Amino acid sequence: MTLTLHGFSGAPRVWRVLAALVFKDLAADYRIMSFADGDHKKPSFLKLNPRGTAPVLETDDGVLCDSIAILGWLDRAYPARPLFGGNAAEAAEIWQITMEVCDYFREANQKFLTLVFPHSGAVPPVGSDALVALSSAADLINAECQYLDNILSDGRLYLNGAAPGGADAVAYPEARLLQRGIETKPDLVAAAGVADLGSTYPNFAAWLARLNGDAKVAATLPAHWNS
Repeated sequence: MTLTLHGFSGAPRVWRVLAALVFKDLAADYRIMSFADGDHKKPSFLKLNPRGTAPVLETDDGVLCDSIAILGWLDRAYPARPLFGGNAAEAAEIWQITMEVCDYFREANQKFLTLVFPHSGAVPPVGSDALVALSSAADLINAECQYLDNILSDGRLYLNGAAPGGADAVAYPEARLLQRGIETKPDLVAAAGVADLGSTYPNFAAWLARLNGDAKVAATLPAHWNS
């Protein structure tokens, strides 16, 4: 079966699909879109997805336009290396983690990183509105990192268990973007209250390092990060 993926480089929802393809050892023709050029508004793309959002996956069975739906479809179309467990109990746990990451880690990350990335990196004055906003968003991030750290505290290698899967595919882009914020604006992030991941959330940091160390996962990182 031929798979064609349309998406924006570095967009978390697209990145989820790229990670899932790696975990299932599948390949797709990845067509990177340009937001600046308005590729998502062009008639050829709107024909695939009238909502004009990405990712979009073209398959022999039709077109899918939602990242979670794509992960679910991949698991049914390619049963090997399951993303959502091998039985009902495993599926329930993995889906629970997956959707909590979608709802809470994603929201916390957005609130925090939309303040971090556009910022110059200079630490705002103590008590300033900017630092208060950053610190409030950092509280949400810390809570979600602790949540994931607790899940990983039972010795499992991945959120899914012994092998990476759906929960990891959804959590990894958010975690890696957070790490990118820490790497590029360390003083600002530290002043906001997000400490070094390795010392504060060792299980979470080890999980992230494990995925970062996989060459195929590393290949899903946005190309412009290397420029």
